[in-house]
Amino acid sequence: MSDASQNMALMVVPQGHGSLESYIQGVNAIPMLSLEEEQYLARQVSGGDIDAAKQLIMSHLRFVVHIARSYSGYGLPQADLIQEGNIGLMKAVKRFDPDVGVRLVSFAVHWIKAEIHEYVLKNWRIVKVATTKAQRKLFFNLRKAKKRLGWFSAEEVSNVASELGVSEKEVMEMEARLSAQDAAFDLSPDQDDDDGGYAPALYLEDHSSNHAEVIEAADWEQQSQDRLLAAMNTLDDRSRDILRARWLEEPKATLQELADRYQVSAERIRQLEKNAIKKLKSAMDG
Repeated sequence: MSDASQNMALMVVPQGHGSLESYIQGVNAIPMLSLEEEQYLARQVSGGDIDAAKQLIMSHLRFVVHIARSYSGYGLPQADLIQEGNIGLMKAVKRFDPDVGVRLVSFAVHWIKAEIHEYVLKNWRIVKVATTKAQRKLFFNLRKAKKRLGWFSAEEVSNVASELGVSEKEVMEMEARLSAQDAAFDLSPDQDDDDGGYAPALYLEDHSSNHAEVIEAADWEQQSQDRLLAAMNTLDDRSRDILRARWLEEPKATLQELADRYQVSAERIRQLEKNAIKKLKSAMDG
């Protein structure tokens, strides 16, 4: 990593647990980029523009926090997970090609998770022996493959080995490592969260969603809202008022109520609504 990249890393990474909450609030307040802005900045980065790289990184820090939170179950400091994820994001920005046809957030997920994976493997004491590619794959997928707590049945061991492309012996060895030092699922009765105790129940990871899909959905929702607002502003006042009354407000106005308001027939209101929706779709697609 160059000196400029190292300085940038120090600038965007949260320093210490005390500042983590304010850091997260800060990165969530940074505006997201439009597709056009992202592509423009990415092309500037390819020409060596450090300021453009900084802007791309800053606008995507919220996604690193989102991904890092799903690794809380390993009991490692959240700030450190975010720091490693930020390094992955910077590597992704350096390699991103805007002409491929994907958004940076989709491209960066791989790099962010790769850096966090590496950090977990180096610092989680049970699995420091997981040095081969097969062992790493087994470690990060075994939790997802488990159907119950405790030891696997012979059939489950066989299924997991087949699914992950490793031997049954490797599955059993990794399962033994993961089970040998398991902590209690909940805190003991004489502990609570204020005591600083640790229990897996406090750091559950949700495996039900795909990181890339969740992030892309959030990004797409924001972009859609921006396009809708811009498209609404292209309509005349009456058409805009009709659409709001018919679709955005509660309770929704009837055709007759709007006809009485504008002193026209209900059929005329229906025609105005239909034309306004057609113009809205055209503006959003354009």
